[in-house]
Amino acid sequence: MVMPDQPTPHPERVLDAGALRALAHPLRVRLYDILSQYGPQTASSLAELTGESTGSTSYHLRALARHDLIREVAGRGTARERWWERPAGMVTLTNPEMHNTPAGRAVMEAVQSETLTLRHQQLMHFANHGWAEAEEWRDAAIISTATARLTAEQSQDLVRRIHALVDETVARYRDQTGEGVRPVTIRNDIFPLPTERGSA
Repeated sequence: MVMPDQPTPHPERVLDAGALRALAHPLRVRLYDILSQYGPQTASSLAELTGESTGSTSYHLRALARHDLIREVAGRGTARERWWERPAGMVTLTNPEMHNTPAGRAVMEAVQSETLTLRHQQLMHFANHGWAEAEEWRDAAIISTATARLTAEQSQDLVRRIHALVDETVARYRDQTGEGVRPVTIRNDIFPLPTERGSA
């Protein structure tokens, strides 16, 4: 699983065991996700967004920073109010070396489960409340599924083409600001279905 909110040309980072363990906490995943989607924040603003105390968000931000998952924003903030950001670049939430041990797999599963839970909550919120958005935003969104019969090579080609389009779009508009601009999440869900109909 990858978190491509910050796209190429920055290099992809495969998180090492220490970084994944540091991230394997529900609040840290949430803080990391907010910084990925909404940009720089302070411990105070993150406390307001999460309902946690500023002391708690400060503690977990420092834990993420120790593993270079986030960093202070250069030239912004004060000694009392520090701004934090997620470095640009795609992040892979799996590490092949950690697949070899039950503990390693458990850490990756915890991070991925929490990340996907947060993203699914966002999807369901839009599915249930998107009607309240302005018409221009309702027309600019889509929730759609399709099924194709593909080989592994054809699926890989589809993934590459969609990935390239997403990378191009995010790179073009990543730093855009101004009237009418807001964060838009882009989801790519491409995976094979079970070979047996109805099997898990």
